[in-house]
Amino acid sequence: MPGPTPDEPIDAEIVETTPPVVPSPDYTADGVPTFDFVRDRIESRYATSLGSTELASETTEARTLEEREAERARAAQARLDEIRRSMGSG
Repeated sequence: MPGPTPDEPIDAEIVETTPPVVPSPDYTADGVPTFDFVRDRIESRYATSLGSTELASETTEARTLEEREAERARAAQARLDEIRRSMGSG
């Protein structure tokens, strides 16, 4: 029996099937992230933050800023010592 000709109607019903949704191994079936996934993300972000801070502190600008802060702290301590001496002798 030959196939239908272009003029004949096709009786077959077209059924669309969708593949089953498989959750990521990092999520539960309800779409909630697993504890391990969340912990790994936090640790990764923390490590990135530490690395960025370390790299930023090695720049010339950072060293210059640290030197300025240290000088201000020394000047403030010297002024505080001067005020204390003047109050003690008065």
